[in-house]
Amino acid sequence: MLYLKDIDVSGKKALIRVDYNVPLDGTRVTDDTRIRESLPTLRHILEKGGAAVICCHLGQPKGEVKPEFSLAPVAAHLAGMLGMSVPLAADCVGPDVRAKVDALKGGEVLMLENLRFHKAETSKDAAERTAFAKELVAGLDLYVSDAFGVSHRPNASVTEAPLAAPKACAGFLMEKEWLYLNGALKSPKRPFVAVSGGSKVSSKLGILKNLLGKVDHLIIGGAMANTFRLAQGIDMGDSLVEKDLLDEAKAILDSAADMRTHIHLPVDFVLAKEFKADKAEVASHTGAVPAGLMALDIGPKSIIAFAHTLKGAGTVVWNGPMGAFENPAFAAGSIGMAKAIVECGALSIVGGGDTDAVVHAAHLGDKFSFISTGGGSFLEFLEGKELPGFKALEDAARK
Repeated sequence: MLYLKDIDVSGKKALIRVDYNVPLDGTRVTDDTRIRESLPTLRHILEKGGAAVICCHLGQPKGEVKPEFSLAPVAAHLAGMLGMSVPLAADCVGPDVRAKVDALKGGEVLMLENLRFHKAETSKDAAERTAFAKELVAGLDLYVSDAFGVSHRPNASVTEAPLAAPKACAGFLMEKEWLYLNGALKSPKRPFVAVSGGSKVSSKLGILKNLLGKVDHLIIGGAMANTFRLAQGIDMGDSLVEKDLLDEAKAILDSAADMRTHIHLPVDFVLAKEFKADKAEVASHTGAVPAGLMALDIGPKSIIAFAHTLKGAGTVVWNGPMGAFENPAFAAGSIGMAKAIVECGALSIVGGGDTDAVVHAAHLGDKFSFISTGGGSFLEFLEGKELPGFKALEDAARK
């Protein structure tokens, strides 16, 4: 795989695939984290005398031109961050775009309109994606991938464009994601601790199985823990559980011992009658959960126990909140976990939108070693799957 830092971009015109699928309030960007993460790559290209042609998607227009999914607000926001004009092309391919690309000079920026206004971007037909990718890179010297958040998607701009371009490389963000995540899984500093939360075991089965034997300790929280506790024969009352996965949960618990991975489940829970409750019915409950109540967060004893497990850790990877953190009444467990990870002093990696939100709600974003920009990509990486975006860059480097 080639990296941007190793390429002379002076006088080059680069197509940069970024992940600017950001939340909007009308015409205003409400969270520019993804845009900020791309700035080092953009500034490097511009400062070295290259021209930046930015492409990305916004929302799911499903191959139709829909004004509400225009990238105009994003281009305006980026212009403010870069302190320079960021004109938006009316399309992402075609004669008008090609003319604008041809007219670009070193140090200038052009943003292309939403890639997903074209069905070919997400087509299941590889030939359609390839034809679209060739149009995207026409007249350009270099393709730069800096969109880890979509690197698990077999989209034309992710998988075909690197091969269609004269040269392709990973931008600074993509390189950082690769080095941190690949390093964490293949050569972690030990003890290696994984923290997995969220609501469903079904969405994390592949991850849990892949981590067995790789991590020394696996901490399970969130509603996922309910299914594991029920699999141990502990009644969870009205808590969210996946009864059809009890056998899978038992198998994971049994396999963990054989693979020398210690699994840690909550020892107490915060209980309430419903998710919308403004306060807990029980602040710390051990044992079976009574009927009519549900576990909505890990309790204070669990936070202490998990913090003890984290002490002395060399590497910690965290995905998934410890409870229904969207409600402040049930956010203490997730925030407590964030603090415990920071305080243990390990190399700490966080991924997933909800987990990212917890970290920032706790005002600890700058205390973690690395916060991944990928949701689905991060999960598939932890699951041990090969990401199409990385494979395309590796294939492009060999051509």
